[in-house]
Amino acid sequence: MSKEPILSPATIRGYRNIQKMLLRDYTPFCRMEIRKISQDDVQKVINDLSRSKSPKTVRNYHGLIVSVIGSDLALKTSMPQKVRPELYIPSDGEIKALVDAVRDTELEIPVLLGAFCMMRRGEICALTLDDIQGDMIHIRHSLVLGADKEWHLKAPKTGSSDRYISAPSFVTDRIREVGHITALNPHSITIMFQRALSRANIEHFRFHDLRHYSASIRHALGIPDAYIMQEGGWKTDAVLKSVYRHAMSDRQKEMADRANDHFSKLCNTEK
Repeated sequence: MSKEPILSPATIRGYRNIQKMLLRDYTPFCRMEIRKISQDDVQKVINDLSRSKSPKTVRNYHGLIVSVIGSDLALKTSMPQKVRPELYIPSDGEIKALVDAVRDTELEIPVLLGAFCMMRRGEICALTLDDIQGDMIHIRHSLVLGADKEWHLKAPKTGSSDRYISAPSFVTDRIREVGHITALNPHSITIMFQRALSRANIEHFRFHDLRHYSASIRHALGIPDAYIMQEGGWKTDAVLKSVYRHAMSDRQKEMADRANDHFSKLCNTEK
């Protein structure tokens, strides 16, 4: 790949996997001379992939095909419609139960950083004590799995991901008390996280949903989206808007009661 030197190890690994799948499942197509490939040939592959893969995955396949074909064929492929992801926002009760369940385990610090500092798994695994000054955390690296199946430390993918987060004092104090961040890699965090949820009888959700929880709480407290985006490392507000659409169930009645109380006072009907 000509762009390999500037791509992240995870991106390269993804492209390599797509390449292997295409060579295995669409051998006749992959063996065609580029000059003989037509729009119809590409559309047939995309249509077939759409039967078993998500719209996002299909777009990744198409992206690699376009890169290989280059400008020899101006593709106007019809792509599967994007599907809005189903998000799960943990409740305050679930977060408290989780924090209690992982206390004094290797998962404790990762959970605190995910739930209260909006950090991603790779960012947590790459964090060191040198990145923390007072309550300020500097996120400047991420741990990613490369094409060689080894874990690599890399710079953030975008400028917005290199950022500073003002963490709650109880989080940074606990980190200093423990003396390190974590020896886990992102994959290990995922496995241990799901086991912790099972042991605590908490409904299963992704570790990444801790990040959404943290953003939702900030939004509910009235913190402007610009600040949430900056500390969370989001380049646009598209993800935040998707998160906010999924209001936390344990706060819905509270919000409704607040609105109804206001209306009652307005119309002098409050008893």
